[in-house]
Amino acid sequence: MVIHRRRGWNSPASAITPQDALLNRRALMSGSAGLLAAAPALAQSGAVPALPPHARNPAFEPGRALTAEREATTYNNFYEFGSHKTIARDAARMPRRPWTLKVDGLVENPREFDIDDLIRLMPIEERVLRLRCVEAWAMTVPWTGFPLAALMNLVKPLGSAKYLAFQTAQLPAVMPGLRQSWYPWPHMEACTIAEAGNAMSFMPVGLYGQPLPPQNGGPVRVLFPWKYGFKSGKSLVRITVQEQRPATFWGTIQPSEYGFWANVNPQVAHPRWSQATERLIGTNERVPTQMWNGYGEFVASLYEGVQGERLFV
Repeated sequence: MVIHRRRGWNSPASAITPQDALLNRRALMSGSAGLLAAAPALAQSGAVPALPPHARNPAFEPGRALTAEREATTYNNFYEFGSHKTIARDAARMPRRPWTLKVDGLVENPREFDIDDLIRLMPIEERVLRLRCVEAWAMTVPWTGFPLAALMNLVKPLGSAKYLAFQTAQLPAVMPGLRQSWYPWPHMEACTIAEAGNAMSFMPVGLYGQPLPPQNGGPVRVLFPWKYGFKSGKSLVRITVQEQRPATFWGTIQPSEYGFWANVNPQVAHPRWSQATERLIGTNERVPTQMWNGYGEFVASLYEGVQGERLFV
């Protein structure tokens, strides 16, 4: 017998937009076989194939109404395109095909995946998840993708592996922010091997039922929903499995403000502002911040034994 436990921060199902209404079918199911068959040709031409049919995973209840698609796709941090929030138009120039993701380092099976081949290999699903920025704004969106653990199972990390380093693309022709030479390009982020194996760690390739747009980190990114958003690297081209803890982009720039762990905690303030509340994009409503962004039951056990480190900054 399956027992469903309502968490204290969950809102009723009536507050969540139904999946069929959200996707508006978008021709996702109709003609899907033909779209999938045409995927290689589409990739060669630079077009982005439709996502394969997928279901919503009910295990990760968002506890909050969805952010409007227009808001979520036009209010974005992506410093390769600029240091403002309105980078969506510029980011749209970034080509998403062809695209490869290399996974190397301490693995049995290092590989360089064509993105569409990778999508066909992975167990694709939709998850409605909360995204909490360290700047104290938040959104709730439906991501399509696969568990990071599924990718790790394919490449098989060695016993000496302790960390994953995530590298973002550098495309100077379409990323004007790369001209800001004082930043430590390329953008790097990292997690532990234990975090990578956690069920919450996700690799989105889609958003709102469509291929992931560049401004949101397309064509493939990583997502750690219990951490502040800067930990979730965008537009990935390489994942390196290694023994030593990697240097990270924001940690290199200002380690006192952007630590390695960066787990969400309303009781631990950023050095320049409170984290007790967050502003919902689209409505500007202020709501209390949840410990671990509300996902503690999935991830809190990861940090037993490392409480001496700065887990929340």
